[in-house]
Amino acid sequence: MQPIELVVFDMAGTTVTDHHEVERCFAEAAAETGLFVTDARILAMQGLSKRYVFQTLWKEQLGEHNPDIERQVDVSYACFQRILENHYLTQGATPTEGCLDTFAYLYERGIAIALTTGFYRVVTDIILEKLGWLKGLDSRRVGTPESLIQVSIASDEVERGRPYPYMIERAMHLLGVTNPKAVINIGDTPSDLLSGRAAGVAINLGITNGTHSREQLEAYPHDLLLNSLRDLPALLDAREVTAVNG
Repeated sequence: MQPIELVVFDMAGTTVTDHHEVERCFAEAAAETGLFVTDARILAMQGLSKRYVFQTLWKEQLGEHNPDIERQVDVSYACFQRILENHYLTQGATPTEGCLDTFAYLYERGIAIALTTGFYRVVTDIILEKLGWLKGLDSRRVGTPESLIQVSIASDEVERGRPYPYMIERAMHLLGVTNPKAVINIGDTPSDLLSGRAAGVAINLGITNGTHSREQLEAYPHDLLLNSLRDLPALLDAREVTAVNG
């Protein structure tokens, strides 16, 4: 059995506690800029690149080929950026249940940690700074074996964000991991699970104490749904035992 070299974690809702603030910021920006969207529709698109979400929703409201779409997207996205950055600058961020213990478990075993997110780099760095997770990362946001995380990938640093596999693949490239079967992907949204499947990872995990419930994630590709990150070490221990006894 291929040893695990890398675990790729989503941020908001998976490693960073989510109190639906991203959804609220998105809804506020939509309302301010004349975009009509329900809370359920916003939730369904969590994890995707936020600019892509605005493009999708404005096309739905105005029609696929309306010439005003990109201008409206620019206005809504700029409004969202202002609201979201102000939120994290003033309110901060906290790790999710079991996150730091799981990071410590992986660190002890030499398994690299990558954080991927539908956020763009500016707000990603605000969150990382608030958590103290920027420490040890270079200008490419690549760390060392001694830093808490080994790489951070934002959605504006790849050709396309989720549900495409490019953030996972970029993390692998930057860390020198060549085999996707040495990678675990974990997140709390359908787009997280879809990107893990697209990347062909060894284990594709959903987490049910984030933005989506077990029932909401069941229909999407996954190997297992965990109650929280606290369950990940036991899963890896069991995998090791299976490998030894296999």
